[in-house]
Amino acid sequence: MCHKWERSTGRGLKEWLREQFCDHPLELCEDTRLHDAAYVGDLQTIRSLLQEESFLRRINEKSVWCCGWLPCTPLRIAATAGHGDCVEFLIQKGAEIDLVDVKGQTALYVAVVHGHLECTQILLEAGADPNGSRHHRSTPIYHAARVGRADILRELIRYGADVDVNHHLTSSRQLTSLVVCPLYISAAYHNLSCFELLLQAGANPDFNCCGPVNNQAFSRSSAACVMDAVLRHGCDVAFVSLLIDFGANLNLVKWETLGEEATARIKVNPEAMRVFKEARRCPRSLMSLCRVAVRGALGKHRLDLIRTLPVPDPITKFLLHEQ
Repeated sequence: MCHKWERSTGRGLKEWLREQFCDHPLELCEDTRLHDAAYVGDLQTIRSLLQEESFLRRINEKSVWCCGWLPCTPLRIAATAGHGDCVEFLIQKGAEIDLVDVKGQTALYVAVVHGHLECTQILLEAGADPNGSRHHRSTPIYHAARVGRADILRELIRYGADVDVNHHLTSSRQLTSLVVCPLYISAAYHNLSCFELLLQAGANPDFNCCGPVNNQAFSRSSAACVMDAVLRHGCDVAFVSLLIDFGANLNLVKWETLGEEATARIKVNPEAMRVFKEARRCPRSLMSLCRVAVRGALGKHRLDLIRTLPVPDPITKFLLHEQ
């Protein structure tokens, strides 16, 4: 099926995007100086332009600027390019933080995608939604976990990002894969520091059995739980040890249901498998069970309250997995 812009001879994608998504008619979108200044990080020009009432009124205008085709706001452009000073100034002058572009991406999301820690911190401190937009199928925390940016992930967690799954995807239907889970994706890409941060922040080590996942719809070759995924992806023994420490249900791994041909194709870390089998064979210690119970009773959104409990400091650190 042809797009509308393809049907008109001589018309380009840039013109079609302008008609469909820009906030003003074509004849009013020609002055892109504010957007261009945001792209190159020219704070002096941005300051000068925003002294004029006409530009101040257009601070949230989505326009196709000369350096790109995607219609978006000056804030979104500055965040993409990593110009923290411009991002901060635009917010001070009234730029709306969580406006989305035509893909449903917020300024925070693109700052995370492009690895700009400073812009991420500025946007979060200004009140940006750490979970991104419901109009986009990914989240900032998912991307940070996938690419191994533990520094950015730590900031997102500090400002309350959901560490389990993209909540926008689970509102209307059950999931048939663990791929959307940040914990899963950090293991799949062997990002141990991110994996540990997510668990410390309360990510569910048994997401599949307590989350909105339809196990019956999984393919036979799919991982049934996070521990299963860790083993299948040949992750280091440290991943297995962390899941055990954080109370993963080891009985969810059903390797006996796979045929010999299937298991032969799975590249398991031998040491990781040894630790897993030993842990499944031996009962957990009472201390470990108590820690899992306390953290579970508090829930992931109240784990910071552990520091207020009237217990000795070593126990506090133990409950927080800080030792």
